[in-house]
Amino acid sequence: MAICVTTMLRERGFKVTPQRLAIYNYLSSTKAHPNAETIFNDLQPVYPTMSLATVYKTMEILREIGLVQVLNIGEDSFRYDAFTENHPHVRCMSCGRVDDIDDIKAGKFVDDVASSTNYQLTGQQFYFFGVCPECQKQRKNPS
Repeated sequence: MAICVTTMLRERGFKVTPQRLAIYNYLSSTKAHPNAETIFNDLQPVYPTMSLATVYKTMEILREIGLVQVLNIGEDSFRYDAFTENHPHVRCMSCGRVDDIDDIKAGKFVDDVASSTNYQLTGQQFYFFGVCPECQKQRKNPS
């Protein structure tokens, strides 16, 4: 995957740096939908000279070249997802966990929206909110 990222960065005129590759590799190897601060904190021990600004700039570059999507799920900071196909997300309102919803197809809904509004849709994001199974268990069995 790094070769693809390297090629895409170079083709778009961006420098290929170890930090940029590490940030993409980190994001592409998790389903946790981290924010920039989490990525920074987790990579800081390995890249002590990397700044939080580097993470934000890299995320913007990766979004621009189509390797990540930015999630705005009603928090103070954006979350990031390396799985760029359109898919819905669900956020736990108790612990903040964000999960992909893989088994739901939104095509008909999107077609209905386009048809009823006469908009030429260029994209969409679906967010659902609730309480995750782990938090539900904790509520039933408090320690």
